[in-house]
Amino acid sequence: MDQLSHLRIVFMGTPEFAVASLDALVKAGCQVVGVVTSPDKPAGRGMQIQQSAVKKYAVENNLPVLQPLKLKDPVFIDELKALKADLQIVVAFRMLPEIVWNMPPMGTVNLHGSLLPQYRGAAPINWAVINGEKETGVTTFKLKHEIDTGDILLQASFPITEEDTAGTIHDRMKVIGAALLVKTVAGLAAGTLTESPQGGNPDTLKHAPKIHTDTCRLNFSLTVDEIYNQIRGLSPYPGAFTILNEKMLKIFRCTKETVPPKCIAGAYETDGKTFLKFACENGYIHLTDIQLEGKKKMDITEFLRGYRFA
Repeated sequence: MDQLSHLRIVFMGTPEFAVASLDALVKAGCQVVGVVTSPDKPAGRGMQIQQSAVKKYAVENNLPVLQPLKLKDPVFIDELKALKADLQIVVAFRMLPEIVWNMPPMGTVNLHGSLLPQYRGAAPINWAVINGEKETGVTTFKLKHEIDTGDILLQASFPITEEDTAGTIHDRMKVIGAALLVKTVAGLAAGTLTESPQGGNPDTLKHAPKIHTDTCRLNFSLTVDEIYNQIRGLSPYPGAFTILNEKMLKIFRCTKETVPPKCIAGAYETDGKTFLKFACENGYIHLTDIQLEGKKKMDITEFLRGYRFA
């Protein structure tokens, strides 16, 4: 660990997922000489100015913070150079220009939420669950020009269960990823890591593009398993949805029933008290945790107590 304290590290990240990695590096004795995160911005109902989760952690732990609007800003570049980093680490941050990622002598390491080369892109956790994968993991790799294509340093895998959501995978992954990142930095400091080029047949690679509204809209002509996985993969955020009596109905949790449906795909059945289920190609999706447009999130029995069907 003494080798870690001699490396000058600049950490780049923004959300709560990245805090776990930054905290693990600090607790491992790494010399974090600077933290780069997104600028403060208004958020929430009152549009109060909010700091990123990474900035809050950095301030609490007396770490110098840089918050550039533009990553090619000459003032920011000069401030970054002045930190004299040996290594930069990126976890859940913006795409970096070459002048930034190529600056330190040991390069820039990224932690990615998949087993690369599978699920390159902005939403690897969501897409792994949506696609019904039984396993996912984390990868540390060296940044280069093309996004998520750099040489692999280390990987760690873990299972995805039938009950997992994007949220539960996120929470497990941030801890596993943080530990892998510390192991990666220790290996780089000791000179014991070998970089491995990413392989993979382009025809079999699965991608993880940004989630859009169309990704979240449920199509009940699909199978029960496909819809079940879509709901899990978008929970708790941004949430899969359908339309109920002209209002958006977000579905965060559900169960599935594989039986021949009695009605057309997309039609619902309910007793008005205990269940609300939508017909699919080969069965039903039973809603358990939902949120109707303009209302709070609630379980299905609470919802049915106050809802009047058209």
